[in-house]
Amino acid sequence: MKKIISSLILVTLLFHSSLVTAQFDPDKVCRIENGRITFSLNPKWTAKEKKEISERFDLDSVLIAKAFKGETTIAIDGDTWTVSKQKSYMLELSKPFLTQSGGKIKRSGELFLLIDGWMKFQGSTTEEQDIYGVNDFEIPNTFIYNDKAWFYLSGNKAAKNVFISGSFNKWSTNQNQMNMANAGWSVYLNLKPGKYLYKYILDGKWIHDPNNKRREKDGAGGYNSVVYCPNHLFELKGYNDAKKVVVTGNFCNWNPRGLALKKIAGGWSLPIYLREGTYAYKFVVDNQWITDPANKDVRKDGSGNLNSFVSIGEPYLFKLYGFPQAKSVVLTGSFNNWNRGEILMQRTDFGWQIPYVIPAGNYEYKFIVDEKWITDPRNPFSTGTGNLENSFIALKANHLFELDNYQDAKNVIVTGSFNGWKPTGYRMKKENGKWIFPIFLKAGKHTYKFIVDGNWIIDPANDLFEQNEYNTNNSVLWIDP
Repeated sequence: MKKIISSLILVTLLFHSSLVTAQFDPDKVCRIENGRITFSLNPKWTAKEKKEISERFDLDSVLIAKAFKGETTIAIDGDTWTVSKQKSYMLELSKPFLTQSGGKIKRSGELFLLIDGWMKFQGSTTEEQDIYGVNDFEIPNTFIYNDKAWFYLSGNKAAKNVFISGSFNKWSTNQNQMNMANAGWSVYLNLKPGKYLYKYILDGKWIHDPNNKRREKDGAGGYNSVVYCPNHLFELKGYNDAKKVVVTGNFCNWNPRGLALKKIAGGWSLPIYLREGTYAYKFVVDNQWITDPANKDVRKDGSGNLNSFVSIGEPYLFKLYGFPQAKSVVLTGSFNNWNRGEILMQRTDFGWQIPYVIPAGNYEYKFIVDEKWITDPRNPFSTGTGNLENSFIALKANHLFELDNYQDAKNVIVTGSFNGWKPTGYRMKKENGKWIFPIFLKAGKHTYKFIVDGNWIIDPANDLFEQNEYNTNNSVLWIDP
């Protein structure tokens, strides 16, 4: 067996665009997930096809033969492979992909680059990037979402087996079989609100949804269908004589064309998916802009205009203690493009507060107290210097940077690929003899360094590093999907 882990990963990466779209054929059977490399094997392959798999993926032909013979655990050249039977007739052959013959992963730039291409893909999927989404089907009611998602594929009565495969089931080829219904096929799926990519499999043949106008390239010359499970309903009652009603807001950059509402009995409506966050919006009725008459949450936008607001998700409670004599306090930050008049805080017994919904991520913010900009006095984490210093908050932080043995340092900063290597970086806090900084990082690979009183150092507690253009090395951090 050709025992070269980097070659195996490289071959895998060459096929990753095909894997995520799950265009099944003997050339595209490999995937990496949950720390394991897995091959889907088809017992119906010919001897020629089995040989091709062996050569393309550096798999020992003996290994493949043992898998097809029914062995569930196979040890070859220090690796232990597991074989499991899937639904239908498929087999899955897998092993951990970050180990090799009992050794640790190599700390080489080449290997990290090979893995990095896949990890970046996993950490920045198109589903995460969409702020909003609206469905567009040729035939109404071929997709219905009401806690559960109902998919319907019309026609194809001659098909024997029909499956739906997509990002919701890791592109499984046999997990969600559809049932014959009326003049087509249907299936119910338990899906949370969000964006999903999918295709149908008719007797082994992959097709996109012919009734779905929403499509994205699949990386293999075809398309994946795109569907949104909505979590909000824009609704405007009345205006029955209007010719056109649209909704627009900060979620679509206030595009005046907006998103068209559908006329229904008694008014207009539009089911929509909105990513977690706070959104300003207005309706445009035959070119006349109006706030939502059914929504009491109306705020000024800083320019004298009024907008309706809707929040999706759990709010974070921003607090400012003190300042009892202040006439007004405004919260502003990177989450609302530093708007000076939009988020008016409420007076309380201890000071000021405002609940505000923003998605997981890293944010800078300040308070404006009677026109004077200040950082948060109770928040030890900040970025920048002088007048450009802002308070920093990581919502749903998933990593804690720590630096020990520098108790006498006066100023410690962490900076890296996640913030453009800014030398003013993220200011750490000294707590219990060590320096800490909580942060939210996307899945994948990140490089970083600490700046201790002006001196750049790699993380002494992290064995993973790679060479940089200055030959001073950078520490390497991996965040799991």
